[in-house]
Amino acid sequence: MIFGKKDHLVGLDIGSSSIKVAELKVTGKGRVLTKFGMSPIAPGIIVEGRIMDTEKLAHDIKTLFKSQKIRQKNVAISTGGHSVVIKTINISSRPDKDLHDTIFSEAEQYIPYDIDDVNIDYQVLGESEFSLDQMNVLLVAVKRDLVAEYIDLIHLAGLNPKIIDVDTFALQNTYEILPYESREKITLLIDVGASKTSLNILKANSSLMMRDTVSGTNQILEEIASRFELTLDEAEKAVNGELKDIVGQDSIREISLKTAQSWCSEICEVVNTYQSGTNDERVEKIVLSGGGVFIDGFKDCLLSELEADVSIINPFEALIVNEKQFPDSFIAKAAPLAPIAIGLALRRVDDK
Repeated sequence: MIFGKKDHLVGLDIGSSSIKVAELKVTGKGRVLTKFGMSPIAPGIIVEGRIMDTEKLAHDIKTLFKSQKIRQKNVAISTGGHSVVIKTINISSRPDKDLHDTIFSEAEQYIPYDIDDVNIDYQVLGESEFSLDQMNVLLVAVKRDLVAEYIDLIHLAGLNPKIIDVDTFALQNTYEILPYESREKITLLIDVGASKTSLNILKANSSLMMRDTVSGTNQILEEIASRFELTLDEAEKAVNGELKDIVGQDSIREISLKTAQSWCSEICEVVNTYQSGTNDERVEKIVLSGGGVFIDGFKDCLLSELEADVSIINPFEALIVNEKQFPDSFIAKAAPLAPIAIGLALRRVDDK
């Protein structure tokens, strides 16, 4: 979804627990990371993808840009969750000039919202594997009021929203530039954020199945807050070890492990749904990102439940990084949290 025209963009990932910003420069030697920064946001500013306090969030974005000394005003942002619908549909093959009208006329049956209430975009994936007379089309619909919310936010922050992408696609953009092994392996990208988890099953950089769930690390804070009668702010302090006299680390580990096992069950259900619909194809590789990777037991649970290699993403492996500007200690902490911002920074306004 394109809202302006200039080539260079800053990637701005607005999560429900933190905001991340990335800026890249393309040189003859490769992509150079010039700026990257993160800043937490207070609980309740974003709830289920909707902005509850636009002025406070705009101020946080301004402060992050200022702290990172980013002068570029043109940004790419993304969204996700239940206000975004992503479907791969099959339609009869037809000339490009007729494609737009056909997709828009058929989109209504795939979207659980009034067609007048959404922005629609699409990308032709190629011929259907089942019929030469059919073609696969990736259909994306985002609620108009959500788009308007984010555009207003970006303008209030003094920036220009040039592209609004989808979180899942931004993560895939980053994955596609990583120096990993064969792309022919069926790969599951899992991003566990604060309030949602995105799943994307890929083969040769083509999406085979996408799912978003409402699971996330906020579940841990909510359980701690409920069990010990704390606010979410206090629960976060407890997780950070600041309230040891109220919440013991054993309790935090117990709650975290139980939550991680719940995530694992949901993920296995999606994988099993995919694999039951194919003949021999199985998920062979899992790549994790988001704050959920830091939760004890999550990776081990996936390893025990699924016959696949499990790794944690490091998007900085694909970039030229100044070690003095971005030391290893910072990279280790930031790597799982950075891929969406970096995927957005890879975008150019004329992309499709």
